[in-house]
Amino acid sequence: MARVHTLARRNDAPAMLVQLTDCHLFGEPDTVMLGVNTDASLRAVLRQIEADGRHPDLLLATGDLSQDGEPAAYRRLAAMLGAAPALEGARIRCLPGNHDLPSALRQELPEWSAPVTDVGAWRVISLDTTVPGSNAGHLPDSQLDLLEAALAEAPGRHTLLAMHHNPMQIDSHWHDSMMIDNPQALFKRLAHWPQVRVLLWGHVHHEFDRRRHNLRMLATPSTCFQFSIREGKHVVDNLAPGYRWIKLYQDGSMATGVRRVQDALWHTDTQPGADSARAA
Repeated sequence: MARVHTLARRNDAPAMLVQLTDCHLFGEPDTVMLGVNTDASLRAVLRQIEADGRHPDLLLATGDLSQDGEPAAYRRLAAMLGAAPALEGARIRCLPGNHDLPSALRQELPEWSAPVTDVGAWRVISLDTTVPGSNAGHLPDSQLDLLEAALAEAPGRHTLLAMHHNPMQIDSHWHDSMMIDNPQALFKRLAHWPQVRVLLWGHVHHEFDRRRHNLRMLATPSTCFQFSIREGKHVVDNLAPGYRWIKLYQDGSMATGVRRVQDALWHTDTQPGADSARAA
């Protein structure tokens, strides 16, 4: 079992969590992808967090933090998050996505790669769903075993589970070949652990909020370009980048919302055929 990092809180105080996802930073700074400067858009989201008065106890960065897996991208991410006034005093946790190079991420951000963190009355568990050479995801037995061990160790804690790939279809009219390929293995294990109350992911560059029995299932907009499903097709959207905030209460309840950048228009210029491409 990995070492558990604990964040101290007043017993009755809710914990504030902020999720950033799919930053798609390049090794070369200020690179433009699908019409968006991914460095600039991340900085804009960080300014929005500050403007909203969010001071998270824990920031979760849920994959595709880099587009090319270059160590320089992770170092620049660390510099931007470290300099953000809203994140002063916050713990930061990162997990890899399909565009990341997990070994480089963990080498550059070792202290941010711990898979289990306790905050207030909650346990936050991060799983690695990446498959080398594939955009799709998979949960190997090693990750499912890590999950069960972390749950068994703290049965009295409410739990939030984070990953990169989506474990379910976002739209029933569009077949998603890039989600995790064994979601039932996950849900079968979770059926034995009712303290898991939230399942959170990135990857889809899209806001999503649904319930599955006692489980709140959430996805979050990217900090750069956005996607949506229209008439059964996956297309680039011109919605502004954003982040998700989650307030975690001692009794296991939670409140959440998505905030998008308010101080700029984010129109995505695409090349012919780009509206059907998916960088997620």
